[in-house]
Amino acid sequence: MSEEIIYPVSPKDEIEGIPYFARMCHKIRLERDGELHADYQSNLGGGFDLWICQFLTVEYTELVKVVRDGASDEEALQWAKDQGAKLESPGIDWWLSYMRNRGYADDLAEILEKRKIEAGFGNRDDIASFFDFIDADEGRLN
Repeated sequence: MSEEIIYPVSPKDEIEGIPYFARMCHKIRLERDGELHADYQSNLGGGFDLWICQFLTVEYTELVKVVRDGASDEEALQWAKDQGAKLESPGIDWWLSYMRNRGYADDLAEILEKRKIEAGFGNRDDIASFFDFIDADEGRLN
């Protein structure tokens, strides 16, 4: 594997209005192809990957099989919708807000602040959530 980091797409990229799903699929493909940097491998299936699978009520390992078999992001999401619980408002709206704002004045706020300081972003008030942090860390938020 090359030491050059290929960054997964932004967690803010949306498929059918759902953030993070495209990033998770991209990480699965990068891992399949041997191009996922070691920094990302330990958290595969955990954190945001786990939370989105819980939201969609599908098993991460099953979704991995679908994506590895060549499904596009849209096809993988459709598979998840077909397999999982039927999503309805207001639950969808609550979850979308939860994901987009993770780290802002919640149980992960201290961890986000610590990570910001470690990355040299301690003075960056524009980094208010983990989605913001990921984008800043990967050079998408200057």
